[in-house]
Amino acid sequence: MLFGEAMREARLTERVIMNYWLVKSEPSVWSWDHQVAKGAKGEAWTGVRNFTARQNLVNMKKGDKAFFYHSNEGKEIVGIAEVIKEAYPDPTDKTGKFVCVDIKADKPLKTPVTMAAIKADKKLAAMALVKYSRLSVQPVTADEWKIVCKIGGM
Repeated sequence: MLFGEAMREARLTERVIMNYWLVKSEPSVWSWDHQVAKGAKGEAWTGVRNFTARQNLVNMKKGDKAFFYHSNEGKEIVGIAEVIKEAYPDPTDKTGKFVCVDIKADKPLKTPVTMAAIKADKKLAAMALVKYSRLSVQPVTADEWKIVCKIGGM
């Protein structure tokens, strides 16, 4: 009985760590509206062919949140997505080297957050989106997440 109580207490005090990410897509190829239309079943985030971005996909866990960024056209964070399936082989990769995850739309930002707004905020100067702008899947720190959400009206 004592062991069971200790296990229950451990589960209650266990801290769940959420990781945050940013995924980029050109809206003419795959937009936030496309992602929303997929509903709760989400969609595979395929086509990533950069090894750093691949490692970021591997590090994603079910339940992690990701900013959805429109690249090239718009250049703004428009929504928040959720990882619903962890990394598995990308079916569009004939080499077998790359992976994908499944994501679903969670909620739109009340106000899209532009790249210009991010660059203008000194607290976001070290954000991967600013430093490594071409990387298609990026980590976001908890502090950066909070700041961007605030700017976006969340």
